[in-house]
Amino acid sequence: MKKLTILLTLTFITSLTFAQCNGRYQTEIFSSVTITEVNYSDVYTDNEHKMDIYTANGDTVTNRPIILYMHGGSFTAGDKTTNDCVDFCESMAKRGYVTASLNYRLSDVLSFLVSQEEQYRTVLKSVADVKSAIRFFRKDYDINGNSYAIDPNTIFVGGYSAGGVIAVHLAYIDEISDLPTSPINAQNLVATIGGDLEGDAGNIGYNSEVQGVISFAGGINDVNWIDTNDEPLVSVQGTTDLTVNYNCGPGMNNSAILTLCGSGEMHPRANAIGLLNDKLIFSGEGHTWAAYGNSNPKFIQAMDFTADFLFPLLPCNNTTSISEENTRNKQLIRITDLLGRNAKTISNSPLFYIYDDGSVEKRIILK
Repeated sequence: MKKLTILLTLTFITSLTFAQCNGRYQTEIFSSVTITEVNYSDVYTDNEHKMDIYTANGDTVTNRPIILYMHGGSFTAGDKTTNDCVDFCESMAKRGYVTASLNYRLSDVLSFLVSQEEQYRTVLKSVADVKSAIRFFRKDYDINGNSYAIDPNTIFVGGYSAGGVIAVHLAYIDEISDLPTSPINAQNLVATIGGDLEGDAGNIGYNSEVQGVISFAGGINDVNWIDTNDEPLVSVQGTTDLTVNYNCGPGMNNSAILTLCGSGEMHPRANAIGLLNDKLIFSGEGHTWAAYGNSNPKFIQAMDFTADFLFPLLPCNNTTSISEENTRNKQLIRITDLLGRNAKTISNSPLFYIYDDGSVEKRIILK
């Protein structure tokens, strides 16, 4: 009977929050989009610092969450117009998001393959570029009157392959001291992007924090960089992926490339520290399932899974304040997580506050 009560409560909350978001963000509700190309850096003016911004035609909402999406290509190739970039950004924009597909700095193939120092440097530069793009939107909100009608407090970052690697490292490398000093002193390489993790690509004065991470066949160099108060993580990967190893292994299955740990290791780490996360795993699938976008049903499944994960994180779903009138005559009994387990108040995780009058409030404290 207790399990039934919890199920009914969660069902009620889901129905209520869907109504609060006016049917947006989970399914495509618009029929077409407009794509606007901009140079997002105020330092560099080149193709590597351009992005395509997707907005739904006919959408009048002025505080839309935004997703920045990065292409794959092993950090030596790729472009913002590849199939997965276009299909992801178009679909999510039709659901009500603002989306952006980014180019970023790449390395030449030979330098990247022969030098792990160059590999670290390239990742740091690409992360710096994306951080600049995040700041671009917050700067536009502040200075230009919010040209793209975004919510500057609800920005997600994601991508496929190298793009997923960028998103994960952007979110989970919090301090220069996180970076290794041996056998490569990656901490010293921060000097090549201006001396701090915010990087050298401009729009300084605005923060580059994000509220969630999307990894399609991406991974992280060190799972211990994922901390308790980090951003929620959703990932999709195949179990036989060796380009970005589903567990841990050298990138591109090449011993000269730095180790990457994929979904098979990131999520156990996230679970162990209580970080909100979820994964969609394709058994027996390799690395290229996302490369061709919507022509592969797995890619569509991945987008739907991602939309469902992000939905509870959106402000239209979250209790942001509790009035004195509502709380005066009731006492908090306990706080639980999504599975009904007792939980402490932590950032970035949906929690349910259960009161002695039978009422339940859902809250997410965004970092």
